[in-house]
Amino acid sequence: MNYRHAFHAGNHADVLKHVLLLALCDALTAKPAPCFALDTHAGSGLYALDAKAAQRTGEAAGGVARLLADPPAEPLLRRYLEAVAACREAHGAAAYPGSPWLLAHALRAQDRIACCELQEQEAEALKAAFAHDPRVAVHRRDGYAALKALLPPKAGATRFGRGLVLMDPPYEAQLEEFGHALAALREGLARWPQGVFALWYPIKLRRALQPFYRGAGALPAKSALLAELLVRRDDSPLRMNGSGLLLLNTPWRFDAHVAPALQALRDALGEDAHAQARLEWLRPPA
Repeated sequence: MNYRHAFHAGNHADVLKHVLLLALCDALTAKPAPCFALDTHAGSGLYALDAKAAQRTGEAAGGVARLLADPPAEPLLRRYLEAVAACREAHGAAAYPGSPWLLAHALRAQDRIACCELQEQEAEALKAAFAHDPRVAVHRRDGYAALKALLPPKAGATRFGRGLVLMDPPYEAQLEEFGHALAALREGLARWPQGVFALWYPIKLRRALQPFYRGAGALPAKSALLAELLVRRDDSPLRMNGSGLLLLNTPWRFDAHVAPALQALRDALGEDAHAQARLEWLRPPA
């Protein structure tokens, strides 16, 4: 793979993904029982927005930087910005947290986290970032294969009945990647049917995603919810106009909980009148 997330850290897609990730973590930790999180395409875990890669694209200017300049009052967005501030307090004023850092920040001492990354440089950076955190296990391996290898989760005598799988593949294979992701989700659900699964995906031409939506709705999950943010019209196949998360087995009333945050993100990050937020059930909970 040639994809490097450092070029895109802190952009509008990261903001959406990380706001919802923290909301899922908070829902899981609302109960005292330990939980498990698997990040299948973890990256390096920590990024510098003043580094050459981030400066080259400038994508964070339309994402986290815009929220920091005019912080919204919506509680889930405040929660996200507080996590970014905590990351910067620990790692410097230009630091931006990847999903592994946010998982470690949001989860508790009794919880466990597994992070998978195939690229050698990224995996080594990830190992260094969590070398002193006994909760976090870093695996240099294919993220899709990890679903079979690491689920159902256990740590010693502890078996985890609750938890989260975050899948954030690079989509280098374009639309073909959606088929790989759906197959991996089906495998994960078969091995851990009670887990919460979250798949991030880019949106260029939304109409091209119809086969993916149909496949997602047919997965053997108790519920399937789409949460999407478009910052502009979805009419160009040459750029990412928005992104979404497919959320399976979501916590109770999660849609109502995150709806105000999605609307606030649309207002804050939208680039024109075509910006929109979307929450849609492919399979409502029973």
